[in-house]
Amino acid sequence: MNNSDHLAEVDRKDLLAQAKRGEVIVLDVRPPEEFDTAHLPYARSVPLAELTHRLAELPLNVEIVAYCRGPFCLMADEAVKLLRERGYRARKTFDGVSEWQAAGLPVRSTAHASAQA
Repeated sequence: MNNSDHLAEVDRKDLLAQAKRGEVIVLDVRPPEEFDTAHLPYARSVPLAELTHRLAELPLNVEIVAYCRGPFCLMADEAVKLLRERGYRARKTFDGVSEWQAAGLPVRSTAHASAQA
């Protein structure tokens, strides 16, 4: 049991390449507003509060890498635990958008499409 609680860190560039090839699903479990502001490339927005109800959207045969607000955010831990309990292969990245940007890697935004303030 201790091994399943110990989550492996995902290398940023490997994650980006795997997501681009469709080898992993990158799952952003933050609230939708945060996803709209900035998110990792190829990420899907499935807020933690909606995850249980949206499991049918996620294939069982592709590994899922969850992330939230960085290394101290617990939402990704909770998502991985729930996914594993439901039979998914899941792990987390300790990075959030800030860490990704600090490493000089690209982020995406959907906020510009809906910003009218």
